[in-house]
Amino acid sequence: MFTEFKKFISRGNVVELGVGLILATYFGAIVKSFVDDIVMPPVGQLIAGIDFSELKYKIAERTLEDGSSQPVTINYGLFINTVITFFIVALAVFLLTKIYNNFLQKKKAEPAAAEAAPTSQEQLLMEIRDAIREQNRIKE
Repeated sequence: MFTEFKKFISRGNVVELGVGLILATYFGAIVKSFVDDIVMPPVGQLIAGIDFSELKYKIAERTLEDGSSQPVTINYGLFINTVITFFIVALAVFLLTKIYNNFLQKKKAEPAAAEAAPTSQEQLLMEIRDAIREQNRIKE
């Protein structure tokens, strides 16, 4: 069983998937920090100084065991931040995918261009072929 597991893990796709997952996790943290700490404060300032993370809708008050009260809220401001984070991540993934696809298309186009130009040996062989065809036509 251990040997099968070792075979499974040593395959390239599993290792690449693991690395991708780890990078994606930290990329998400970076984007979240970017949205929360860099994008949202100026956006909130432009919209009358609103801090989106503090936007809440109070549903009720809950009394705790020690007698103090705590509000029960719907934190829609945090939801707005999460939606903006999602769109930034989606845009980044889209752009990376587009760049990667363009790279693959250019890579596929390069061999086709290289195949189009015959080598000097191929050119010589084509000239010999054409000369033989011409001689055969003259004999007929």
